[in-house]
Amino acid sequence: MDRATLDKLYNNRAAVPTHPQDIARWATESARARAELPHHADLAYGPHPREILDLFALAAPGRPLLVFIHGGYWQAMSKGEASQIANGFVCDGLANVALLNYPIGPDARMDQIVASIRRGILWLWQHAADYGFDRDRIYVSGHSAGGHLSVMALLTDWPALDAAAPADLIKGALSISGLYDLQPIRQCYLNDKLGMDEAEAARNSPIALLPASTAGLPPLVCAVGGAETPAFLQQQHDFVTKWASHGGHVTAITVPERHHFDIVDQMAQSGAVLQTVMTDMLRQGG
Repeated sequence: MDRATLDKLYNNRAAVPTHPQDIARWATESARARAELPHHADLAYGPHPREILDLFALAAPGRPLLVFIHGGYWQAMSKGEASQIANGFVCDGLANVALLNYPIGPDARMDQIVASIRRGILWLWQHAADYGFDRDRIYVSGHSAGGHLSVMALLTDWPALDAAAPADLIKGALSISGLYDLQPIRQCYLNDKLGMDEAEAARNSPIALLPASTAGLPPLVCAVGGAETPAFLQQQHDFVTKWASHGGHVTAITVPERHHFDIVDQMAQSGAVLQTVMTDMLRQGG
């Protein structure tokens, strides 16, 4: 496809004229969550100013941890617009919730962004005893760019980063409106701030990094909105198909009538499809 076509297919804000209301709703609900729910704010997990996280911790010890990674095409947004996720899990006593900030473009390259997410999740595993969650039940989810980063985390060689860490440090993942092949991103307007070359896009594309067998990998659910652009529907279809062809089990969900922005609201709503999917994953993990 030419750049003009790719620009249109990946421009979610143009595709959803009501997106300012969606983002404003996230901010309002997130501010309410921070005001009402106990949490540890701005815990530093690395040297970069954006390497900080918020941890919404349950009073009862030994519960699982859900790490949520915000979207913004690796160049916008923050954990501050994602605090609403805690409403769907902390309020019901299902899980502790950690919200990660990470460096963004153009100040950070994709390699740095992915390394930062891995550093944040490893920090949480290393400090589980300090905050009372079960480090053997860490799950990850994310929206859009955060969906991409969630899968990159799932594919991480954790013992290479910390010899004491288990290979299955992450016990399951839910990617929402994720991006799994970064080559189209490299060829459209989004790369003006990211500056990826072909090699960097390849080494950070989950679809290019699958092992010979995905059968032994933790559970993965990929979800996309039925009203999203064809590019996002195709990204999920291609990735899920390849994952399954490598022998692994992956669940694909299309949420009817949801677009790129309002699909993430489901994570904050008890009983909504994605909140239920994530809850089931948390409970099946013990």
